[in-house]
Amino acid sequence: MRELRDLDLSSPRNLTRRQRLLVIYAVGLVAVVLAYTFAYAYGMRTLEDRPRSVFRAFNFVIETMTTTGYGADSPWDTAVMNVTVAMMQVTGVFIGFVTLRVLVIPLFERTPLNLDDRLSIKNDHVVVAEYQRDTEVLLDELEQLDVDYVLVESDEEEAKRLSDDGYQAINGDPEDRADLDRATIERASLLITDAGHSTASVVLTALEANEDLRVLSFTASTRRKAALAEIGVDRSVAPHALIGRRLAEKATTPVTVDAASDGDHVAIREVLVRRGSPLHGVQVGDSPLAAHPDLTLVAGWFDGELRMVPDPRDRLTPNTVLVVAGPEQAIDELASEVSGVQTPRTSAHTEVIVAGYGEGGSAAVDALPDDVDVTTVDDSEASDPDVVGDVTEPETLAAAGIEDASALVVTVDDDATALLTVAMARSLSDGVEILARVTDAEKTFPAFRAGADYVLSVQRVCARLAAAEVHGERVMDPIGQIRLVRADAAPFAGQSLGEARRDTERGWTVVGISRAGTIHTDEQATIEVDDEVFVAGSDETIQEFERSVDTE
Repeated sequence: MRELRDLDLSSPRNLTRRQRLLVIYAVGLVAVVLAYTFAYAYGMRTLEDRPRSVFRAFNFVIETMTTTGYGADSPWDTAVMNVTVAMMQVTGVFIGFVTLRVLVIPLFERTPLNLDDRLSIKNDHVVVAEYQRDTEVLLDELEQLDVDYVLVESDEEEAKRLSDDGYQAINGDPEDRADLDRATIERASLLITDAGHSTASVVLTALEANEDLRVLSFTASTRRKAALAEIGVDRSVAPHALIGRRLAEKATTPVTVDAASDGDHVAIREVLVRRGSPLHGVQVGDSPLAAHPDLTLVAGWFDGELRMVPDPRDRLTPNTVLVVAGPEQAIDELASEVSGVQTPRTSAHTEVIVAGYGEGGSAAVDALPDDVDVTTVDDSEASDPDVVGDVTEPETLAAAGIEDASALVVTVDDDATALLTVAMARSLSDGVEILARVTDAEKTFPAFRAGADYVLSVQRVCARLAAAEVHGERVMDPIGQIRLVRADAAPFAGQSLGEARRDTERGWTVVGISRAGTIHTDEQATIEVDDEVFVAGSDETIQEFERSVDTE
């Protein structure tokens, strides 16, 4: 019954194979009944000389095809009418069998339907050939972007469950060309595969069917990237290593920039929204940080994604980090007024502990600057960490220097261990900034409750990366160093500072005016020709700004 309720007749492409079959069946049945109705009415009038109204003829056809009786019209005198009635009887029996097979049996039998029948027409779509993480997180991300896809899942029960939940999933072996053909691989534009040791076989089979296919592969180790590129993978990602690098960048990204001028200055600070903050769920445009007349939002990290400048419609959640520019005193006063918002740090971390020295931990260490003092911790001597021990034990963290550390990067493989490590570290040090990796997206909020300041989920990051490959989004790009430059104000003359700030498409933003040795950050201030403006942005966007506007 669900299939009948979910029929979307606005476009044939929106219908699954089974829904198209139901539509064809319904249209065909109506056409046959109407044809017999008019044929019988015409025959009774012209051949039998016993005229019947269309409605009586319709009733006769229904009686005959359902085998409930023939009414008072029998017998018939002419051969044509006898043959016509006989054809109705045979057609009725045939339609009865078709109705049982198409409608009745599938509705009541316990055996599963052919999942292929639930697929809508595909063209220029994504084929997901196995996915070893939380599949629904990825598929939800694709559906939010209105991206057509087919998941080829080797586990029959899992494929059935996903299909029953409304996802475009079929059961099959992605190493089998015939199963990829069922997903119309020849018309696909992108293959996403997370098939472990079977990745090479899956990719080669898919490229044999569609040599123009782009391929995104998730892999357990960065050491496999060269081999995967050799067989035709356009982009391979080792999620644990990627997140390890991202956490390291987050821990050491310099976010404090001051532009002094006769005692006045403009500063850039990070403001981290903690769990329990009243800002949770508030749109950026409605937040006191955005509404403050002296402050400018330069950038924001949302679930690991950098946005320059944040969209006013973005909602603040725990894990959101806003980069705010303006007078330092105004930033600190506002942050202290809003409970649940972390006081911004004033410098990059110089003493960092990396807990878990596997693929992710090694990537984090490689990403840390040379001037950072790094201590690695792992429970296995094989990885040659600085401290060998259980990171959930206070003695191990104490030996690693947790009391003096400015940041702890948690990259252990097990989520339960990660949560306990976070809680233990927080109990030993209130000041350390804790950045953690979890596998399950649902463990993100428990990590915050345990005391983490910043959390990334492998499942969520992989889903966003896949969305980026399909949709062209920039996801997980490092912020680099945020820069603040002075520039001649002539191009902005006549605008208010608020007007100059509102163009968020440029990636850079005007945060203040220098006039006669005084810094003005009130958005009502009007920019004059002889002023100087302070412009903030990432390295890339500031370089673009400098190419178009003269700066000091």
